[in-house]
Amino acid sequence: MLVLGIESSCDETAAAVVENGTKVISNEVVSQIDIHTLYGGVVPEIASRCHVEAISSLVRKALEPVGGIQNIDAVAVTYAPGLIGALLVGVNFGKSLAFAAGKPLVPVHHLRGHIAANYLTDPTLTPPFTALVVSGGHSHIVNVGNHTTFTVVGKTRDDAAGESFDKVARVVGLGYPGGPKVDKLAQEGNANIELPKTHFENLDFSFSGIKTAVI
Repeated sequence: MLVLGIESSCDETAAAVVENGTKVISNEVVSQIDIHTLYGGVVPEIASRCHVEAISSLVRKALEPVGGIQNIDAVAVTYAPGLIGALLVGVNFGKSLAFAAGKPLVPVHHLRGHIAANYLTDPTLTPPFTALVVSGGHSHIVNVGNHTTFTVVGKTRDDAAGESFDKVARVVGLGYPGGPKVDKLAQEGNANIELPKTHFENLDFSFSGIKTAVI
């Protein structure tokens, strides 16, 4: 089975064709990092506009190795969570393309997509397992029962880890994206700063206190 995947939840427009859930046939990405760096973070309205400009040609390029949309079995698109305007670009494009081509449309939850990406890097991976999801806007611990059953056992109660990196980097003048830049400097520094630790009785996280302490 060949599935066309479309992603537009934040600051990258992406389109890929995957065979049987584990083999990547094509993977095309247009990044907006250079644009958002000017503002110190992602500007939702600009992100949406950039998705509109990139998505049509990007999907066309992703379909080239399989000979076009007629050879695709289904269209999958990220529907949530993410920036609303950015998501709408991908969802509306995916819906229109699937309808015009007579193909099934599969809505994909963003965090489930993060977890499913592990099957691409390790085709032998099979549930059950526990996954740690860490991205710009999300920090979750998820028990994966099978390919479609997920149970959240812990998550951030405030900021996500990636969001905290970006905010701290902006305040101290490192720019966007903050994670890689803070991480690089951390490897060269000395651990001589005591940061607060947050403790819950369950597996939840909290990063806002650490972010405030650093700032």
